[in-house]
Amino acid sequence: MANKSLKQNLFNMFERWAGEKAQSMQPLPAHGSDRKYFRIIGSTKRAIGVYNPDMKENIAFLTFTKHFRRLNLNVPEIYSQELDKNIYLEQDLGDTTLFSFLTEVRQKEGFSSRIIEMYRKTVEYLPRFQIEANRGLDYSVCYPRSGFDRQSMHWDLNYFKYYFLKLAKIPFDEQSLENDFQAFMDFLLSTDRDYFLYRDFQSRNVMIVEGEPYFIDYQGGRKGALQYDLASLLFDAKADLPNEVRQELLNYYLDRLETYIPVDRQKFLQYYYGYVYIRIMQALGAYGFRGFYERKEHFLKSVPYAIQNLEWLLHNAELPVELPALTAVWEGLVRSSYLRQFGDARLRLTVRIQSFSYKRGIPVDEKGHGGGFVFDCRMLPNPGRFEKYKDVTGNDDPVIEFLEKEKEVDEFMSHVKGLLDMMVTNYLKRNFTDIMVAFGCTGGQHRSVYCANQLAEYLKKKYDIDIQVRHRELEMIAGE
Repeated sequence: MANKSLKQNLFNMFERWAGEKAQSMQPLPAHGSDRKYFRIIGSTKRAIGVYNPDMKENIAFLTFTKHFRRLNLNVPEIYSQELDKNIYLEQDLGDTTLFSFLTEVRQKEGFSSRIIEMYRKTVEYLPRFQIEANRGLDYSVCYPRSGFDRQSMHWDLNYFKYYFLKLAKIPFDEQSLENDFQAFMDFLLSTDRDYFLYRDFQSRNVMIVEGEPYFIDYQGGRKGALQYDLASLLFDAKADLPNEVRQELLNYYLDRLETYIPVDRQKFLQYYYGYVYIRIMQALGAYGFRGFYERKEHFLKSVPYAIQNLEWLLHNAELPVELPALTAVWEGLVRSSYLRQFGDARLRLTVRIQSFSYKRGIPVDEKGHGGGFVFDCRMLPNPGRFEKYKDVTGNDDPVIEFLEKEKEVDEFMSHVKGLLDMMVTNYLKRNFTDIMVAFGCTGGQHRSVYCANQLAEYLKKKYDIDIQVRHRELEMIAGE
C-alpha cells in the first residue's frame, strides 16, 4: 500500500471512530518489525494507527487482545479495525516502555528499588497470561504455529545458525551441531507445554502507564512452556539485569505461580536454563538477520550483552543433557573479542580469585574463555612450618602479620598486581567479562589465602569491577 493512501485510510478510520478531524499523524519506530505505527491526534482524542500487511498476524493480535481485555489484563483497547485494508486503531499507551524507564532511572539512581518494583509488577502479570488467559483462548488463530513445538524450535535454531553463526564467522560442524539441536529439542519438549506462551515478553513490549505495566506485541503467542517467557524478560539482552536481581525476580515469579498451580521448583529450574539458552539463540538470530544481513547496525548493539549472558550461563547453569557441539559453539561466541565490541556496550568485568593446595590439583576453568593466571606461592616464606601457625589461616591476623613482614611476599605481590593491572585494563576495553586468578601453596591454608585476599583488596580499591573470592581448601575443611 502506497504511503499516501495508507495515511489517508488511517485518517479516515480515525475520523469515523473519533467523530472529529485528525489534526496530526506522527510515524513511530517499529523496531524489528515490518509493521508501521502512527500516532494520530485529534482535538480531544488520540490513537495509534497500525498497518500490517500480514493478515494472519493481525487476526492473531486482535483475537488475543479481545480475549485478554475480557480478563481485565492490561492490554491496549482496539478502537476500530479494517482488515481488508490491513489497518486498525488501538489505544495510545504513550512512549514509556519498561526498557526506557529502566534506562532513565538507572542513569540517575543506579539499579534502584523503583526499577525492581516495576519488574515485580510485570512479573506478577505473567502467570495471568500463561494460566488465566490460556483458558478459552482460540489457538486456531495462532501464527505461524499453534505451539512452540519442534518445528518452531528448529526454525529458531536454524535462524541462529545461518544468520548469526555463519555471518559472525563462528566455526561449527554442521552434522554434529544438527545432532545436538535434536537432542536439545528433545529435552525442551519433555516438559509441560500446555500454557499460553507470549513469545516476546521483554522490556520493549511492556509500556508503563501511570505506574502500571501494559502489554503489547503478543501476536506471536502460542502454547508452550512456562519457562520461556520468564527467560525472555530476565535475560533480555540490553536490559542487562544484575544477576542477583534476576534471581530475586525468578523467586518472586515462582511464588506468584504457586498461587495458580502446584510447582515443582527443582523440575522448573531444570528446564528453565534450557529455555534461557534457546531464547538467547533466537535473539542472536534476529540480531544477525537485522544487523549483519540487513545492515541495520543498531541491532548489533545488543550482541555484547547477549554474549555476556551466555558466559554467565556457561559458568552457572548445568543442563541435564550432553551437547558437545552446541557447547563448543557457545564457548566460541564467548571467546570472540569481535562480538563484544559492537556499539557502546560497557559490560561489567568479574575477577574470580581463589586459593588452593597443589596437593589437590590446580583449579580448572572449564567454562567461558578461560582467561587468567595461576600463581605458585610455594617460593614464599611459609608460616605453616611453625607450630604456632598450624591452626590459623591467611585470613587471620597472626599469619597476615607474618607475611606482611616478608620482603619476598611484597615483591611477589607487586608483580602480580602489575600483571593484573595490564589484564584488567585490556579486558575492560575489549568488553571481556571474566578473569580467573588462582594462588596455590602446599596446603592451601596460609600463603595462597593471604595472596588471594591481598589481590582482591587491591582490585576493589582501584577498579569498578566485581570481585569473587573463594578459598577452596578452607571450604573443604569447613564442610568436613
